[in-house]
Amino acid sequence: MTGTQQFTLSGTALPKDVAGMLDEICEHFVEHSDVQRNENQVLLKSEIGSAGIRAEGDRLLIELTCPTAEALQLTRTMLAEHLFYFAGEDPFELSWSDPPPQTRLANLQEAIVVSAEDVTPRMRRVKVACADVSPYIDGDMHVRLLVPPRGRPPVWPGIRADGRLAWPEGEDALLARVYTIRAVDVERRELWIDILQHPAPGVRTPGADFARDALPGDKVALLGPGGGGHPRAQSIFLAGDETALPAIARIAAEAKPGTRLRAIIEVENQAEEQPLPTQGSLEVRWLHRARYPAGATTVLADEAMAVIGSLEPETFIWAACEKKELRSIRSFLKASQPDRKAKYLAWYWWRGRDSDSLR
Repeated sequence: MTGTQQFTLSGTALPKDVAGMLDEICEHFVEHSDVQRNENQVLLKSEIGSAGIRAEGDRLLIELTCPTAEALQLTRTMLAEHLFYFAGEDPFELSWSDPPPQTRLANLQEAIVVSAEDVTPRMRRVKVACADVSPYIDGDMHVRLLVPPRGRPPVWPGIRADGRLAWPEGEDALLARVYTIRAVDVERRELWIDILQHPAPGVRTPGADFARDALPGDKVALLGPGGGGHPRAQSIFLAGDETALPAIARIAAEAKPGTRLRAIIEVENQAEEQPLPTQGSLEVRWLHRARYPAGATTVLADEAMAVIGSLEPETFIWAACEKKELRSIRSFLKASQPDRKAKYLAWYWWRGRDSDSLR
């Protein structure tokens, strides 16, 4: 007995495919948590708590344990959002032993647009100011950016009975997109968010539209941070496309002296290359998509896997890109280096889906 108070919560999920849902949970959270699986049981452990998930007949039984009430609510919402996403269009139900509190979200912070500027022809930087930038320093790098309709007072989300976010609807509907915090300016209490501009005629790009049209004084909100922090290693290999470039740039910028970094980055052309200042040593190779033969969609993954095969065991592997390419890299690692722990692999977009889903 340690005497440390623990906050617990039970839940029951009814998915269409119990085994398939467990597989999805393990595949996704393996890059964000310590995942332990024993046949029909999964334990997810992170810095803010744990989630035990057990298959029993046609249902999943969930037990959450966290050190604070706030962490418990954040874990409930995070898990609920993911489970409904994994279910897709299939029928799915989720209930909890205690209802969510009807309070403002603990990890929501209002912010004000300070400026917006082009970094490259296809990358636009939006700077926002908020009261407290400390949660975004030296931790998880991603936030969900919430943008209210122009000309209307913002209505921010609450929590539904099933644990998911309760989004405002109709005229109050928010634009919500996940982005990387490119940099934190502590003195100015500002965050930089780099947003890719997608030149796709006829395709909806609300996130890119916001970055293009953002004006000083516009109100937004940030949910987070979450979704992957800084690699802690002396040797780091980075692979990604434009959607990952803000994260790669921040990792390089905040690397400690003596850190050895090697990167392969895919962009449209030379105009999209960016300076990547660092206190470590950086070797970067840029891939230009405009030079690819027609129909080439695996160049980044192929080049990354060729390098990964020659890396020293202690090198941290960080990769983020399109879903199918990321799965190829993950499968290669699983087959060639199944015991490697020092890695972060995440897909940031899905080829063939509306650009509305891109970062």
